Amino acid sequence: MTTEQATGKLRINTQRVGELMSAITPRQITEARFRFDMTPQDALDLLTAAYQYEVQRRQRRFVLDANTEGNLIKLAEYLTQPVPKFGIMCCGTCGNGKTTLLYAFQRVVNYLQDRRHFSFLDSDNASFKALIEIFRAKEVAQISRDQKQFKSLMQRPMLAIDDMGTEPAEVHDYLNINTPVADVIDYRYNHQLFTFITTNLVAQQKDDKDVTIRMKYGDRIADRFNEMLHVIIFKDITYRK
Repeated sequence: MTTEQATGKLRINTQRVGELMSAITPRQITEARFRFDMTPQDALDLLTAAYQYEVQRRQRRFVLDANTEGNLIKLAEYLTQPVPKFGIMCCGTCGNGKTTLLYAFQRVVNYLQDRRHFSFLDSDNASFKALIEIFRAKEVAQISRDQKQFKSLMQRPMLAIDDMGTEPAEVHDYLNINTPVADVIDYRYNHQLFTFITTNLVAQQKDDKDVTIRMKYGDRIADRFNEMLHVIIFKDITYRK
């Protein structure tokens, strides 16, 4: 009997497959993804208040222009989706508010955590703690030299990497060669852990001077980003005047 003949007699028994799925999989296949349990308008108001505070804390004058408002709206909409992706990436040139938005997000998360807003994300075994620490990309590269610290960083339920792309692509540690940011992204992609990234790298190359995410990290990591992150493209303006 040929392989084709044998295969031709096989049929998938969908009822039996359903029974086996119940038997072989855990009760909860994936954990609920991080999000805000509120209306987009409420999220927008919170984020705007936090953003204004971050600007004024740096002794700057807060101006709610169309670009800033648009970025805040996009973030509010992403964070309140019923089934969002498990991360955010802000792309754009220097000085256009990416890091300020990241710190505003952190401030709102801390505010909501103090009020037990994220209790709906609790699992049967543990309470969800929405604590997000921000690391500069160069810090991630340094930490990668210590395997214990690096593993702890990768496994955080929530993580933010600021200025991704400024770190060395490879870190040589004796006979080992680490690719710190790529390794972090790969791990967090596989475990669907919430990740917030800011970067001056661009999604698409407009001229020869532009360095894209795909050029820096390769196709594999770029494809990971597409699947795991909502992307906010910041316009090429600067507020550092």
